[in-house]
Amino acid sequence: MESTCTSGTKRLLHLKISVKEEAPHNGVMELLKILRPQWRTEDIKMKVFTEGITNQLMGCYTGCLWSSDVVLVRVYGNMTDLYLDRRKEMEMFQILHEHGCGPKLYCSFENGICYEFLQGMVLDDTLLREPIIYRLIAEEMAKIHTIQPWTHSPPQAVLWTKMSQFLQLVRDSENKTPMLSSLCLPEAASVEALKSEMNELKRRLGHVYSPTVLCHNDLLTKNIVYNDTRGSVKFIDYEYADFNYQAFDIANHFNEFAGLGDIDYSLYPSLEFQQDWLTTYLEHYQRRTGTATSGSERDVENLYTTVCKYSLASHFFWGLWAIIQARYSTIDFDFMKYASARFKHYFQKKEEYLGM
Repeated sequence: MESTCTSGTKRLLHLKISVKEEAPHNGVMELLKILRPQWRTEDIKMKVFTEGITNQLMGCYTGCLWSSDVVLVRVYGNMTDLYLDRRKEMEMFQILHEHGCGPKLYCSFENGICYEFLQGMVLDDTLLREPIIYRLIAEEMAKIHTIQPWTHSPPQAVLWTKMSQFLQLVRDSENKTPMLSSLCLPEAASVEALKSEMNELKRRLGHVYSPTVLCHNDLLTKNIVYNDTRGSVKFIDYEYADFNYQAFDIANHFNEFAGLGDIDYSLYPSLEFQQDWLTTYLEHYQRRTGTATSGSERDVENLYTTVCKYSLASHFFWGLWAIIQARYSTIDFDFMKYASARFKHYFQKKEEYLGM
């Protein structure tokens, strides 16, 4: 056991323990002996959460899962360190917890992290559309978007750096096991074609201003916890959290309305829904930043247009991600089908949004 101070983070306990992805029990028990020495081994229960498609997540507790003390153990997915910055993830955990927006991070271990369980229910597709809840989501996102970095230097948006990293990993994967031919794209799929398309998208969006703010970057339904007692929502899972374009974070959330397994873009939020969501968001964002008038119609319309354009970057980002996952992930999920769906919708919408 050792305490380490990683770059950009505050001092955090690190345990030299590995948890086997296929047989986690013994490793998890070793972690709990240190984190919860008062717990009797025979009283400890574990619940495996199955919603994730990147990592394995378990809740550990004694008594009731909804008790006040539940330790979440996340075991990182196979090869995810290739494209995820774990130090950045821990930094995001600490920043968000510091501002009352996220759970406490208890420790890291050799292939994962342990952190606090936030009481509440993860959202489903029905709750996501309830006005009282989606307005809370807009408010919480506005709060996170106004959190300042620990460093004094202006933050840089991570989008194109991360997407270039993804593309390089796709190239490396394709050299070993060709997979792109299975994508349903309007033109023959190749790494060079994807690179050319990405560069053109970057060039076009370079003329579309969106401020760089602290973003979650992966706000799908199951990453939102609603506490009806407190009347609040919190966002969880910060593997992709970083400073990024404001409109990307919002657009990415809207894209997730279509789902994961069987993507259905008829579920994408309506214009009226988006306008109400964006109005709530701007009221809170502008109040916190002290800018402009609260959620004026013009501001809402401008943000709506920008969000539509950045929704294309969200599709491209997760399309590349899914190709990488198809190569390395051990999770039972049809990642190439998912990649095809994201790229297909990208190509369907790019002319409408950008005239490409």
